[in-house]
Amino acid sequence: MKIHLLDADLHFPPVSAAGDHGLLAVGGDLSPARLMAAYEHGTFPWFMEDEPIMWWAPPERAVLPAQGLKVTKSMRNILNRRPFRVTMDRCFEEVVRQCQKAPRDGEGTWITDDIVEAYLALHDLGVAHSVEAWRDDELVGGLYGVSLGRMFFGESMFSAHSNASKVAFIQLVRWLALNGFGPVDCQIMNPHLASLGAVPWPRAQFQAQLNLFLHAAPTMKGPWTPHEHHLNA
Repeated sequence: MKIHLLDADLHFPPVSAAGDHGLLAVGGDLSPARLMAAYEHGTFPWFMEDEPIMWWAPPERAVLPAQGLKVTKSMRNILNRRPFRVTMDRCFEEVVRQCQKAPRDGEGTWITDDIVEAYLALHDLGVAHSVEAWRDDELVGGLYGVSLGRMFFGESMFSAHSNASKVAFIQLVRWLALNGFGPVDCQIMNPHLASLGAVPWPRAQFQAQLNLFLHAAPTMKGPWTPHEHHLNA
C-alpha cells in the first residue's frame, strides 16, 4: 500500500485511496485549518504518543443516524429522574483532559497533549464543543467534538458516574436533531455506541451524507452555552 505523506499543503488524497484498515495519510500538522479540512474531507487524526500524525478514513464508519437514537426503557427512567444537569461549553478543556485520563484497557490514549492543544484552538474558533454532565457542582461526565455545517463529529467521552456520559450524549443528540443536524460521526464502532443506535456505514454512504450536511446550513460557531436550557427541559 502506498503511504501518502502530507506536506504544508492542506490537500488530502481521495478517501478511496485509504488502505484496507482506513489509513489515508501520514504527516502534516494539527493546525486548525488542517483539522477542519480533514473533517470536511471525511478523515480524522488518530495516533498514539511517539507515533507520527496519522489520518484515517475507515472503510466502515460508525454513525448515529439523525433519527436513529436508541433509548432503552431503563435509560428513559433515568432521564426522567434527571440525576444530572447537562450543559454546553462550560468547561471544554476540563472535559478534554478528563477524556485524556479515562482508562483505555491498557492501550494508552490517542488524546496526546498536542491533540489537547489542537482542539482547544478549534474551541477558541467556535467549532469544537463540549457537553457536560454535573451532579450538584461536580463534573461527572461529558464529551467533546467538532461541528461544521450541520455535521457533528464526536471525538471522545468520559464518565466518572454511572450513565453520566450516556445522558450527556443522548441530550446532545436530541438537541442536534431539533436543529437540523445530520448523522453524528462516531468514527469507530464499539458496543457502547451500538447500544445507543450507532451503525456501521460504508465509506461512500458516509461521504454522501457528509457532503450534504456540511452545506445544509452555516456552522453554528461560538459557545453553545445559550442553548443548554433545551437539554434540561
